[in-house]
Amino acid sequence: MTQKPFDLEQPPEIAGIIIPWTMVLDRPTEVRLEESAGLVEALGCELEFLRAENVRKPTPGYLLSGGLLDRLADDVKNRACTIVIIDAALSPIQQRNLEKKLNAKVIDRTGLILEIFGLRAQTREGRLQVELARLAYERSRLVRTWTHLERQRGGRGFLAGPGETQIETDRRILADKMAKLRRELDEVKRTRKLHRKKRLAAPWPTVALVGYTNAGKSTLFNLLSNAQVLAKDMPFATLDPTVRGVKLPSGRRVLMSDTVGFITDLPTELIAAFRATLEEVIEADVLIHVRDMADPDHEGRKADVEEVLAALGAGAEADQPVIEAWNKSDQLPLEDQEELVWRAKLPKSQDAPVCIVTSAVTGLGVDALLDQVELALSVNDVALRLEFGPSDAEALAFVHRHGAILSEQTDTQTGRVSVHARLSVADAGRLRQRYGALDGLETPAE
Repeated sequence: MTQKPFDLEQPPEIAGIIIPWTMVLDRPTEVRLEESAGLVEALGCELEFLRAENVRKPTPGYLLSGGLLDRLADDVKNRACTIVIIDAALSPIQQRNLEKKLNAKVIDRTGLILEIFGLRAQTREGRLQVELARLAYERSRLVRTWTHLERQRGGRGFLAGPGETQIETDRRILADKMAKLRRELDEVKRTRKLHRKKRLAAPWPTVALVGYTNAGKSTLFNLLSNAQVLAKDMPFATLDPTVRGVKLPSGRRVLMSDTVGFITDLPTELIAAFRATLEEVIEADVLIHVRDMADPDHEGRKADVEEVLAALGAGAEADQPVIEAWNKSDQLPLEDQEELVWRAKLPKSQDAPVCIVTSAVTGLGVDALLDQVELALSVNDVALRLEFGPSDAEALAFVHRHGAILSEQTDTQTGRVSVHARLSVADAGRLRQRYGALDGLETPAE
């Protein structure tokens, strides 16, 4: 049974958050607390209390035990909370028992993120993906959802559990809904593939922005592409990918995409559901990993992003060129900014990504970032010296569209144009195939 997202037109839910200490031992507690507060704000709830608790002996029935559970129940009652968020993974039984004990709606970290995604998805594809993830999540929680069926008894004798027959029925209903959603998503995927084929036929290289949620990807994307993507200081402000053409310093054009932000303990249901969207990341020629260097846990955030990329079969482990944009440098004190620039220039191992200090607000480092994108794309390029006559205008336009023009001279008397350009091996092949043998000499890429 699918739960509806919160209605933002109604008075806000009064929420309380508990972070079991066992879930944050390896990360700064204050960072996780701040992130949890941001997630609740993104959901549109009014936060009444937020704290981390040291759960020494997690219980299978409630996760929390003894005095911790009693204290939570008192807080929920005294502060009139209508929803309690346990920022951890809860089993269906734990979720059901906590709701009975607290007399309030209880959701765990996965449920919280799903609710936010449900509010943020704008496109048909995004809504379908969120709904599919939600159904996959709810399927494992039918025992909690159908507690009213305890009056019924299915099967034979006294061995069958309460409501067993009805639960199985509802599982089949959910399975049918999920199958229908997958068929609709497959149709959307086919449409997306057609669009992608058209882009590849151009063909322009692709660059994808990735990073932790709220790292400044959309702001940087807007700056680079002159787009108007929603950019807010809020988790998951962007769910649906946006693709725009961007011109590099040489004149070469690329397709750049803004993608959904990653987060610690990103639900597996969401990774699976959004795989079609994340194909923009998997198939990109270059990845720009946007990092919030003002975040005190930026190294931990980096590890989270790299973990998700590895799960997708993308990133450095998949031999994708990765450039790190050390973003939000403007939020650091001047001395920290200087140290950041110094660290970015330090010699690195051959496999380490190039790091560029950036600020999507001030524009710092944007030109250097585009230069690095161009350098990453030119690794397998060839440099060509070509001559075009007056009848070769179409071929010359091809070189301008797909290559980087290093130099160009026009003979005013004959009308012939001499071009020194860098093209990918594939584009050089297309040039010869489409326009025949042209006078030119291949040289190593410069």
